[in-house]
Amino acid sequence: MVGLPGSGKTTRARRLADQTGALRLTPDEWQTRLFDDDMHHPRHDRRHGQIEAIMWEIAAWTLRQGNDVLLDFGFWTRQERQDFAARAAELHARCIIDFEPVPLAELERRITRRNQISGPHFAIPVAVLQQWAALFEAPERDELANHFAG
Repeated sequence: MVGLPGSGKTTRARRLADQTGALRLTPDEWQTRLFDDDMHHPRHDRRHGQIEAIMWEIAAWTLRQGNDVLLDFGFWTRQERQDFAARAAELHARCIIDFEPVPLAELERRITRRNQISGPHFAIPVAVLQQWAALFEAPERDELANHFAG
């Protein structure tokens, strides 16, 4: 699942998991259950990385058993997508990129709305979302041609 917060990744991942029976792994859900909204905590990024590492171990085991996995990680960079595609290939698993482009203005609207409701999610300031959008590398045509579902 590729995209920024508010792009619908987790909603699509839930739907796909229900339809296919795949194991869905969403780091933000684990992080908020373990640490509440720790977005501004100095250890947030380290914790997030640890959760993703544990999730990959679970995903790898699940793939070796012949079952499908949905990694709802965001995969903001091409390098990260290539890394996980290579990991999947080592396990003889196929990697599919699920990406739906969403304009930044719509992401801002969705995040603003989400920030106003309580629930198991991080409150993300729009300014932070804008910074993240500048870092995000949308999948290129060649990535989508080889690994696209959508």
